Amino acid sequence: MASSISLSRRHFLAGASSLMALSVAGCSTYRNEPPQQQVTLPPPISPEVVAMYAALPNEQFPVPPVDLRYLDQNFYRRRIDYPTSEEPGTIIVDTSSFYLYHLEEGGTAMRYGAGLGRAGFAWSGRGHIAYSREWPVWTPPTEMIERQPELEQWRTGQPPGLDNPLGARALYIHQGSRDTLYRIHGTGEAWTIGQAVSSGCVRLLHHDVIHLADRVKWGSPIVVF
Repeated sequence: MASSISLSRRHFLAGASSLMALSVAGCSTYRNEPPQQQVTLPPPISPEVVAMYAALPNEQFPVPPVDLRYLDQNFYRRRIDYPTSEEPGTIIVDTSSFYLYHLEEGGTAMRYGAGLGRAGFAWSGRGHIAYSREWPVWTPPTEMIERQPELEQWRTGQPPGLDNPLGARALYIHQGSRDTLYRIHGTGEAWTIGQAVSSGCVRLLHHDVIHLADRVKWGSPIVVF
């Protein structure tokens, strides 16, 4: 990624209008199977990374450790230099590289590996994080139920838990007062990070979405390109 980041060159290519154009959204319910072959990792994995993605037994629904055999090292959470004209606190999602950045003071950002929308569900634009929820209930949109009739049982909401598509946390993306139906949410499927797998939502590992949600202020801008 060029150091200039050059958000201005795309300033989100229609900005808000691209979010408005995509009203059929919802997070994926498909269970993505692990790949037959593990990604290649340089041994050994550092103790810091192992600790960062260790089990979280004190969560409402205890989160198992991340299976690091299936997580490319490029998608480990890390702080990086990130010069940009956007304000600290802003979330930036770069869909070309499968990274989410949370901007910090002093020209740095916390970078997280992400899974993004499949072809036909991808989106871009500018909005804000209206609020977040711990272990949220997931309610599939009507359009998703029409595509997947088996989801009818969750029309009024699927209870929270590790099998819930939103996972450990969800950050709700609005544009003005309108819910875009897109979320940043958790997943336990490490092999989907760095892939186009969701129905438009941005998925982070449970550990990473917990880390992000603890630091994001409600009302913070989000830009996706």
